[in-house]
Amino acid sequence: MLHILNITAPIYLIIAAGFLAVRFGLFTKDDTRVMGRFVIQFCVPALIFRALSQRSLSDVLNAPYLIAYALGSVAVSLGMMAYAHRRRGHPVPMAAIQGLGVSTSNSAFIGYPILMQTIGPAAAGVGLALSMIIENLVALPLALAMADSAGSSQHWHKTLARTLRGLLKNPMIIAILAGFAFATLGLQLPEVLGRTVQIVATAASPVALFVIGGSLVGLKLGGVRQDIATVAFGKLVLHPLAVFCALWLLPPLDPQLRIAAVVLAGMPMLSMYPVFAQKYHYEGFCAAALLATTVASFLSISVLLWAMHAVLGWTP
Repeated sequence: MLHILNITAPIYLIIAAGFLAVRFGLFTKDDTRVMGRFVIQFCVPALIFRALSQRSLSDVLNAPYLIAYALGSVAVSLGMMAYAHRRRGHPVPMAAIQGLGVSTSNSAFIGYPILMQTIGPAAAGVGLALSMIIENLVALPLALAMADSAGSSQHWHKTLARTLRGLLKNPMIIAILAGFAFATLGLQLPEVLGRTVQIVATAASPVALFVIGGSLVGLKLGGVRQDIATVAFGKLVLHPLAVFCALWLLPPLDPQLRIAAVVLAGMPMLSMYPVFAQKYHYEGFCAAALLATTVASFLSISVLLWAMHAVLGWTP
């Protein structure tokens, strides 16, 4: 267990440093938003492109991984939507936002730094890219389409198509497509550009973790504690369990990518979660859920890594 804590503790110490820096005025929350945009617009796309472009297409276009991650993510998303709407009586947009919370992970900001220490940067980068394909092309559009369909005359599938078209402007999606193109054609960047991409990519982990800490300053848990606890449990426990079950049903996967799929599913929800909810006026709930899930994830991720090693015998 000490080995597991050696992996997870530095991640959360950097998050704590970001929190304290903003809490005591060394940085403002506006500063961390700028840092966050730098990570999202430059560092993570560089990281994804580098991971995909340096491997063959057969290595990066891994069907069992994509299917398992998609099945697990869609299952928990639809399950949470049904529970929130039918059992808890929430309106469809609120149910859809909770479905979004349990099915999309903070893969880049928290997941990749943990995976990098667990299975190495190369495999971690591929796992990150594959998970982001599902998150950006399946889980995120599905939840937002369901949320939009409640107050729209359009059917949910038309809303889904519009959401997918908008994703083509996302730098991470562009990086995924470019990485696949380079892997397919066997292309390589000139050395000077390759080194530039590498330098930008290496900034992703520490800056992202610092941003997460700063973004938690001022968030409060609010009054909907049962719903917050349900979303946190769904994200940290049910999502990785669903992906694990999907992997068990599919053909064997490379051990490193198998670890990547379950670990990334066990991350807290993406840091942009409250932003996506602003349109539906649920950003307060989402900020509280993000805070609770991120704090609880220190324990849950440590237990998850320990269980995969000590109980399942999964080693990279």
